[in-house]
Amino acid sequence: QVQLVESGGGLVQAGGSLRLSCAASRSIFSFSAMGWYRQAPGNQRELVATITNIGSTNYPDSVKGRFTISRDNAKNTVYLQMNSLKPEDTAVYYCKAMFPYNTWGQGTQVTVSS
Repeated sequence: QVQLVESGGGLVQAGGSLRLSCAASRSIFSFSAMGWYRQAPGNQRELVATITNIGSTNYPDSVKGRFTISRDNAKNTVYLQMNSLKPEDTAVYYCKAMFPYNTWGQGTQVTVSS
């Protein structure tokens, strides 16, 4: 069992930056990939970044070049650095511990104003 707590969301103007954090209750990064997802009202939850247990990262085209996922193993924390934010990035952002934990955080709201 592991708990995930996100933080760092907020209101930012278009073109601005935010860094989200996801703190895990214990060390799991050696065993589990981590992901950041987002869900806007009326939309399905979508994947925006992943980092594997060996540090490989992947992004969809919609955020590639603007978002960066990273982790600090000593702090059991995964980060999502978001730059050049657009109004369409507005959503609740969730982190997830992949197999075998399959655990979600509670989410953090990101609002980008135009």
